Amino acid sequence: MDWGDFFKKNFIAIDEQLRVIYEDNVHFDKDLPEFKTQGGVYIHSDRLTVTSPVLMWVKALDMILEKMKSSGFNFSQIRALSGAGQQHGSVYWKKGSSQILKNASSELPLHQSLKGCFSVSDSPIWMDSSTTSQCRELEKAVGGAQHLASVTGSRAYERFTGNQIAKIYSQNPEVYQQTERISLVSSFAASLFLGTYAPIDYSDGSGMNLLQIWEKTWSKSCLDACAPGLEERLGCPVPSHSVLGPISPYYSQRYGFSPDCKVVAFTGDNPASLAGMRLQEGDIAISLGTSDTLFLWIQEPTPALEGHILCNPVDSQTYMALLCFKNGSLMRERIRDDCASGSWDEFSKALSSTAAGNSGNLGFYFDVMEITPEAVGIHRFNRDNQKVSRFPKEVEIRALIEGQFMAKRIHAEKLGYKVLPRTRILATGGASHNKKILQVLSDVFNAPVFTIDTANSACLGSAYRAIHGLVAERNVSLADVVKLAPEPSLAVTPTPGAEEVSNFGNTIFLFRSSAVQKLFTSAQPYTLHHL
Repeated sequence: MDWGDFFKKNFIAIDEQLRVIYEDNVHFDKDLPEFKTQGGVYIHSDRLTVTSPVLMWVKALDMILEKMKSSGFNFSQIRALSGAGQQHGSVYWKKGSSQILKNASSELPLHQSLKGCFSVSDSPIWMDSSTTSQCRELEKAVGGAQHLASVTGSRAYERFTGNQIAKIYSQNPEVYQQTERISLVSSFAASLFLGTYAPIDYSDGSGMNLLQIWEKTWSKSCLDACAPGLEERLGCPVPSHSVLGPISPYYSQRYGFSPDCKVVAFTGDNPASLAGMRLQEGDIAISLGTSDTLFLWIQEPTPALEGHILCNPVDSQTYMALLCFKNGSLMRERIRDDCASGSWDEFSKALSSTAAGNSGNLGFYFDVMEITPEAVGIHRFNRDNQKVSRFPKEVEIRALIEGQFMAKRIHAEKLGYKVLPRTRILATGGASHNKKILQVLSDVFNAPVFTIDTANSACLGSAYRAIHGLVAERNVSLADVVKLAPEPSLAVTPTPGAEEVSNFGNTIFLFRSSAVQKLFTSAQPYTLHHL
């Protein structure tokens, strides 16, 4: 089950051969109009605060299970279940709620039993950016942004749960005092199935600015900086493959689940996607969409001020890194429109007409303020390292694509990623259908590129993790569990000689990106004019 989409809830069931035997979803706005959400959320008047109603999530669970029951789905055959939730979102259980959850009547839909259980009715979610002051206070309390990143995997971010908790405590201390347990969206969903408060797993917990990612315990200094008595409200974190216990009797009585059905720890939507994509050590998954997102499997991370290090959801001894770039497909589409008459065929031909390395020409293309790095505007450098106002159309197209992929490799390597002889690039998203673009990706990383169909990778990953949880204590890896699943398709391999061009290009990229960064750290503002 996937609670990662902020506008809908997804459900997938797979059999022992890993075939999908059931798939459905509940769309929050359309199927639950009484909550009056837009895109599954409430955007508050300050345009910074973004929340979702907790009872909407519970009612969505009721609705999807009733749909399955009506379709004749045989719940008694489910041996284990797991799920994923939007990372960083939090749920606040009112004092006394544990008994209500435990004793929920199977005669009633769950949302009716739980309607009075939440001290905060609208949960802060990942889109919220109202906690800037709390972020600054947290970084100051623990010795700076880099030290916080070294401890928790990320510098302070507005959407991260610790800072959201700090805001609730500072603005509504009485609400905080009424709260006996704080869940992430993932552990909240697991709690509903377990009939008791589920622990937070290591992987989703490392997206809170609270978990020490090396020791996998809560950081006392971070907890103390956010709110008093926080450790007992969070509970002890657990490995992501943990079997939490049997499903609540509520589900056996109401839907016919087997009492032996096990609940495996739920995790965040991004970690679940890593499982759904079946990443292995050295692999990198790149989603080429409106925003470009990278998931990395890494052995020895080096947390930085940009990007995030999370505990690996399928291997407690390793880590995953996450990078997000805002200027993805929309930037590519604008250059396509400007330089290739709006045609992807012409765009691809132009890309093929220029050589790898682009004869030393390189561009940085940020129509909107980028996350990694924090920069905006269009910057072009010719082979003589001179800033220029325009490139020929073919050069512009290659400069864009090479620059985007060089940025991804450089920032991935800053977090500890290493291209290994067995490294695979797993590409998904709209641009993954363009082989000319994938060829540049392959050349920049000097690794083969495979394509995968991940329309619902977090939900599929949750199903894989449910199976893995049953055998993980016997040291069976996820790779062994999912070996029957379809393999990704090889799309392209590196052009001969690409390694030399790539290494030279990345060196030039680093040199010029440093020059671009200075524009944003100097005392004088720099005005950019898009051509």
